[in-house]
Amino acid sequence: MSELPMPAPRRPIHVRRITFEGFLRDDGLWDIDCALSDTKAMRIEMRERGVLEPGEPVHLLRVRLTIDDRLTIRDIQTAARATPFPECQSAADMPMRKLVGLTMGPGWRKAIDGAIGGVAGCTHLRELVFNAATAAFQMIPHYRETQNDTPNPPGVTGDKPPFYMGQCMTWAFEGAVVQRLAPKFFRVAVNKDA
Repeated sequence: MSELPMPAPRRPIHVRRITFEGFLRDDGLWDIDCALSDTKAMRIEMRERGVLEPGEPVHLLRVRLTIDDRLTIRDIQTAARATPFPECQSAADMPMRKLVGLTMGPGWRKAIDGAIGGVAGCTHLRELVFNAATAAFQMIPHYRETQNDTPNPPGVTGDKPPFYMGQCMTWAFEGAVVQRLAPKFFRVAVNKDA
């Protein structure tokens, strides 16, 4: 099925938009510009901001992660153009700097929580930087592989499978995609009921 079925009669209430844009910088580093916005379809009154018209953002948060080829964060910049409370602005400043030096990959969520988890940071900014790892992986290894004309999928270069294998149905070690694209990591499925 390529499309969702027609919905039941309904009316719009809330929209959350999250975007990630990747850029190769002239200095060889990479930028991932992340944005999160929450809007309401109706006029609302917020206790501290007053009336928001339909489509006016409750949240409008931006993060720019500068990373290297190993997915290590080299710099981070944040902007909180719209937040529910003035205090939210402080979560977009210094706490996020604690992520500099961390590397995206296995244990990424735990690393984020260790640096800016709970009341040490903002839930929405954590969501952005956590999911930026997927954007980084879609961008950097794929770009590097296409520039080198290698037939391997991203990250398949040594004797160790890349971290994404075994993490979803398509990239199962026993699956057809691994068998076709990275046969050295293919494993024959063992029938445990036999």
